[in-house]
Amino acid sequence: MLKQSLARIRKGYGKKLVSIHAWNAWLVLFLAVSGLMLLGAFWREWLGEGRVWLKWGHILAGLALLVPVIYYLLLASKHWKRLKGRPSQKANVITVLTLLFGWIVSGIVLWQYKAFGPQAANAALLAHDLFTWIGLPIIIYHSITRTRWLKEPDKRSIRPEQEIKDAAVPNKVEKGHAQPQPIYTRRGFLKVAVGAGLAVTLGPTFVRWMGRSLQLPSAGEWPAANANHLLPDPVPLPQSSPPIGGGAEGHFRVYTVTDIPSFDNSNWSFKVDGLVDNKLSWNWEQFVKLQREVQVSDFHCITGWSVYKNTWEGIPLTKLMDMAGVQSTATSVKFYSGDGVYTDSLTLEQARMDDVLVAVMHDGKPITSELGGPVRLIVPQMYAYKSVKWLNRIELIKGEHVGYWEQRGYDIDAWLPGKVKI
Repeated sequence: MLKQSLARIRKGYGKKLVSIHAWNAWLVLFLAVSGLMLLGAFWREWLGEGRVWLKWGHILAGLALLVPVIYYLLLASKHWKRLKGRPSQKANVITVLTLLFGWIVSGIVLWQYKAFGPQAANAALLAHDLFTWIGLPIIIYHSITRTRWLKEPDKRSIRPEQEIKDAAVPNKVEKGHAQPQPIYTRRGFLKVAVGAGLAVTLGPTFVRWMGRSLQLPSAGEWPAANANHLLPDPVPLPQSSPPIGGGAEGHFRVYTVTDIPSFDNSNWSFKVDGLVDNKLSWNWEQFVKLQREVQVSDFHCITGWSVYKNTWEGIPLTKLMDMAGVQSTATSVKFYSGDGVYTDSLTLEQARMDDVLVAVMHDGKPITSELGGPVRLIVPQMYAYKSVKWLNRIELIKGEHVGYWEQRGYDIDAWLPGKVKI
């Protein structure tokens, strides 16, 4: 019964391989475009809530990629026989299948990040990026060229019986049979030119990504840019310099929903207001004089990457709340970003957690504008979209506030797997 089913599936497998390659090419193209849109800062803001739908489209397309892969595996034994004596084509098939499986598996781990946990998601993101950088050009080229080759009798390895018989007759040339081509056609030249252009354009970016992701010594230091000009610099506590955490392990990926803002002494202030007994306000010179504490914690982004053993220095949120005097009617704490767009919130109980920090230093240095400085919130037990960048206002409110990404489909509670939920 199984043999009969496989025989039916493999019948006319040449045409089926053409369809598999075509569908594979379209799916990979959609995954590439949607993946870049999900990553890009411009698209993150422009898409708004549509980003959630695009993300689900990306996930579904990734799962759909399993269909042509599995279908090919059912045809693989017959195809493999046809490739006898063609080691380069066999190697090409193995390479493409490896890339597709790696892409799909790492994508599933990222999709189910809560089930697998931050360490697995971090490794999966590194693999997903690597498969994208290396595999995307290979797979697109493979799908397009093999689809064309499968339609050209003189090039393909899948040939019907009549074609094989005709090939045995020396003088028989079918109408429209491919004629010998010059070594360098215009199309071939354009392919090389485009490939060289992509290599020049994307090559340095790939090298930087590889160095940062793998923390290669030869990659050198890649300090985050700092457009802020605030004086004086905060003086680090002894536990921050050198950092008691030993220095952050990993690389921060910079995601924003607006252009990165910059601040100086004239346009920066910090407020605590709302349902409080004492409204508080500081300029920069006053704020850096507040007593700070040091903590070491890991930082996890919902997109899958993590930075471990960060040494943060700042003011515990609960101390700022006590200074202001929280009124009994307050139930939530709302946080405002200096970009003028981003907001988020914690319940009063969550905000009282000991490790929630209003940070001004990272690993003994002022937090740069790229990483959310001069001041950002740090909520170690939750995913990083709760750790508001460019924090400049804290408001005590009654009821619930739905933050920027929560409006666009994220969970209001951003607990990491295994954390005690409050």
